Amino acid sequence: MSEPHSRGAASPGAAPQTRPTGRPEGASPPPSGGGVRSREAASLGEAIPISRWPVPALEGLPDDIRARILAVQEKAGFVPNVFLALAHRPDEFRAFFAFHDALMEREGGLTKAEREMIVVATSGANHCTYCVVAHGAILRIYAKHPRVADQVAVNYRKAEITPRQKAMLAFAMKVATDSGALEDADYAAVRAHGFSDEDVWDIGAIASFFALSNRMANLLSMPPNDEFFLMGRVPKAKA
Repeated sequence: MSEPHSRGAASPGAAPQTRPTGRPEGASPPPSGGGVRSREAASLGEAIPISRWPVPALEGLPDDIRARILAVQEKAGFVPNVFLALAHRPDEFRAFFAFHDALMEREGGLTKAEREMIVVATSGANHCTYCVVAHGAILRIYAKHPRVADQVAVNYRKAEITPRQKAMLAFAMKVATDSGALEDADYAAVRAHGFSDEDVWDIGAIASFFALSNRMANLLSMPPNDEFFLMGRVPKAKA
């Protein structure tokens, strides 16, 4: 359908809520793609499922959340579906993105690309399509490497990354999938590659936060935007 259900009308087991354009109501359209999930879906005129819960209209959101969504759209040219889906609960939206920014934007021993590697590898282990695709795009851009995201998502041990980065991901994967089994040897192994105690915290905290993100994305049945699939795969044409 072209409009979201009224607030509180959807049940968790209902079919995903949809928008035909993949953008917030009241916002200008992105320059390309329009959020359509596939060419087949576009040709059939199918609406786009954003979430199993109602997706609020942009003009009905609190000012700070609306401003952030519009700023993201201005910078990226489209609105990632996570912003629209999580806006269903404004307090949780604010908490989620505050924690996200604290982890992913802080200064430290991890590069931006390495932080995204952690997200992509652990999201693959947690079967989260949205996070693999969206953060895979960001990883390709930061790493300037069109193959690395797919490699890390499937099997980081075979990826074109450094031994230090493989040790980082080994620790992150254990945090994400078997944290109860962490032991002194795991910390020693990652520290042996030059990671400080604060770096190890960052690795574990990013893996932990995105374990939440992965589960929320799957709970909501949130699809990646089409724009993410091609980002960073081919060089931009020179003007």
